[in-house]
Amino acid sequence: MAGHMQIGEVAERTGLSLRTIRYYGEVDLVSPSSRSEGGFRLYTDGDVERLELVKQMKPLDFSIEEMKDVLTILDRLKDEHVDDAERDRLLAALGEFRARAAERSEKLRAKLAATESFVAGLDVRLSHQPRHATT
Repeated sequence: MAGHMQIGEVAERTGLSLRTIRYYGEVDLVSPSSRSEGGFRLYTDGDVERLELVKQMKPLDFSIEEMKDVLTILDRLKDEHVDDAERDRLLAALGEFRARAAERSEKLRAKLAATESFVAGLDVRLSHQPRHATT
């Protein structure tokens, strides 16, 4: 099947483990688009894009349900049959997710700054330790 990738190639492209990709399929987060005659999972570029989005959400501690909601919103926004009222509702919901992501990202930046400060402090302490000569 042209345009389809097996799970190993998807893992290589995304940096996700085979186990993680399978799990995302089991919880209906990102399922393979089809299966080969032999039953192997087959993924499209669109599936890979969805896995990349999930990968970006994961460090922000979004739950599986929240990730599903974001993906559903993004899917619905692509649908040309969505009326203006629903589009507005979807954009508002996406805006709420964006605000939560920004807040969580800021918390991660603060944690990173604290850890970098700790490492720098250790570097200073290490550089001030006298070296013992060996004979």
